Amino acid sequence: MANDGRVLRRYVLIAGAVTVVAFAGWGVVRHFAGAPPGDYAVRQGDILLGDGKFAEAIDRFDAALAANPRHAGAMMGRAVALLQTGRGDEAEAAFTALIAFLEKTETTDEAGRRRALAVAFANRGILHDRAGRPEKALADYRRALAINAGMVAGPGLVDRVLYGTPDPATVAKRADYLERQLRLPPAERILRRPEIDSRQRMVKP
Repeated sequence: MANDGRVLRRYVLIAGAVTVVAFAGWGVVRHFAGAPPGDYAVRQGDILLGDGKFAEAIDRFDAALAANPRHAGAMMGRAVALLQTGRGDEAEAAFTALIAFLEKTETTDEAGRRRALAVAFANRGILHDRAGRPEKALADYRRALAINAGMVAGPGLVDRVLYGTPDPATVAKRADYLERQLRLPPAERILRRPEIDSRQRMVKP
């Protein structure tokens, strides 16, 4: 009887483990089956973007857009990667197209749409800033902050530790700085501060 009890307990444990694995596997299947087309390629692109492999990231975002031309995450990632590779004109066109797409898109996730729109404006502002167009940069920064100030507030504590920027540049700080400088006579303006500007990073929702 004792042996029978041990066998029963072992059977219950095995059955329980199999059930857990089965449900976990089903959850993974449902996750990927329910994901919009292009999601997996976008996740790959995001990883490559974070690793600084911008050309490879563009390839993955292009693959995602081939599968799903309306994938906003792929549009955003591709625009960011284009800017990071110095293809400013293409990046500007990509950000502008993304902004137009998000402004006219109807979705049940309105909060998500506004987050993405704020980030798109912020990133296009960074593009204008780097290209020496402070008035356009300021206009985009202000639009981003008006749409969703929290989304473009700057990196959180983990990012500050990982990237070694305890006092990172943010959209709000940069907008305030540009606004102050643009009030000055042109000869007195200091629009570039490399030691601070270098800490400003692109944003992706």
